[in-house]
Amino acid sequence: MTTDTFKPATRSSVPILGSVPAEIDLAAILERRAHASRERGAVTFDGQTRSFGEVLDRVRRFATVLADGGVEHGDRVAYLGLNDPAILEALFAAAHLGAVLVPLNFRLTGPELAFMIEDAGVHTLLVDEQHAPVIDSVREGLSVRRFVHVAAGSTTEGWEDGDALIADAIPLACRVPVSAEDPAVIMYTSGTTGYPKGAVLTHANLWWHNIGVVLALDVAHDDVSLVCAPMFHIGALNVTTISTWIKGGRLVIHRGFDAQVVLDDLEREGVTTMFGVPVMCDALSSLPGFAEADLSALRLIITGGAPVPIALIRRFQERGVDLAQGYGLTEAAPVASFLTAENAERKLGSAGRPLLLCDMRIVDAGGAPVAAGIQGEIEVRGPSVTVGYWNNPEATAKTMNGSWLRTGDGGHLDDEGFVFIADRLKDMVITGGENVYPAEVESVLFEHPAIAEVAVIGTDDPKWGERVCAVVALQAGTELTLESLREFGDGRLARYKLPLQLEVVDELPRNATGKVLKTVLRERFA
Repeated sequence: MTTDTFKPATRSSVPILGSVPAEIDLAAILERRAHASRERGAVTFDGQTRSFGEVLDRVRRFATVLADGGVEHGDRVAYLGLNDPAILEALFAAAHLGAVLVPLNFRLTGPELAFMIEDAGVHTLLVDEQHAPVIDSVREGLSVRRFVHVAAGSTTEGWEDGDALIADAIPLACRVPVSAEDPAVIMYTSGTTGYPKGAVLTHANLWWHNIGVVLALDVAHDDVSLVCAPMFHIGALNVTTISTWIKGGRLVIHRGFDAQVVLDDLEREGVTTMFGVPVMCDALSSLPGFAEADLSALRLIITGGAPVPIALIRRFQERGVDLAQGYGLTEAAPVASFLTAENAERKLGSAGRPLLLCDMRIVDAGGAPVAAGIQGEIEVRGPSVTVGYWNNPEATAKTMNGSWLRTGDGGHLDDEGFVFIADRLKDMVITGGENVYPAEVESVLFEHPAIAEVAVIGTDDPKWGERVCAVVALQAGTELTLESLREFGDGRLARYKLPLQLEVVDELPRNATGKVLKTVLRERFA
């Protein structure tokens, strides 16, 4: 996949709210929802709520600002900043012009960001004031044509004030029509090995993914979805956000994750749904006030991004809240499967069945499908699956097995079609010729009363090749020995899966999306 793949043909503009057939593109989605529900609250941020009509007005003004700066169909517009309605405004404003949004990870260094910005060929860079210094540190080497502050007014030298520009702009009169197969977003993967890759998600990918989510989650017109995971990640950007807007529900956006603030808003805002990675859900359920909080409105927390310990799922079930595990990845926009409420207890620990418009299978090392119950690599296909990686045809070819997306995740399907996630294949520990999936061991060890966090890795062993190593952070005031840990797991895990090494740390290293950085642990404890 190269840049040239996405060069647009010459197109005529489409009048706003014109009598045109329903299109599969983001701009049309927002237009039609605002037309149907203009007065309804769309987003709450910092205690202020904007209606769908107000959101569309800002998006159209934002689109004018981008167009006045030279952004055209196919150009890339990047966003770097904490969670803010501005990232959604940027997404839909870019869509009005047929441009492509590139969300950037605000935890990265200047050189890491510079690689993504240059790789994507970013035309306009939108940055909140807090993260402008990191861009300024590498600015001379960037080919970006325009630098704009967003999310707060600013007069920083060398940066345009986005809020002032939006306030003064005339709303865009005509949007640029797009093909369903045009890129809408480029999402850079974490790049744990080598350089990060930009997964291209088209308007069709996002549309069909959200239709699948609406059906699987029974998204309602009066849903209130809280967004507190970082929105540069596809999970926060596209699990409940767009699907909630499609149905006419309201978003409550937090700049970042603060467990106590989230718990307070679950009550105050009458939140009904939320997306959160397992470490966030663990922090929330560990709060002193969790047991007494009024969670009567909350019907569902969707979690994923890492295997979910069964003990954590039960904590929420005891409060009458479904903590439902979904499975997916950036390249699938992201949800591929979801455990619906009626199977939550019967299939505890499963990530459910594939979404209605998604297919899933398990294959062996040679790429051939295997029978139910057999471990292998998970592959998915469907209209939400990426068309490939930006400017990286080699990576695209390696990731695709015909029409199937190779996920790199291990797991199995049971005889009813429910998927059980084992772990990343690269994280699998091979000890004495036996395969050990860390997530299975972690789920058992997580229930030990002394353990607050646990990660299992493989370390060198002269006899077995690799040994199972448990890296743990302990609850305050507790102690743990390898012998007592092995005794706890004995009878619940096969003997070869029990840890032969125990390392105690203050906390586990994690990336911005909450995933444990096992490469860091391997380097430290190898």
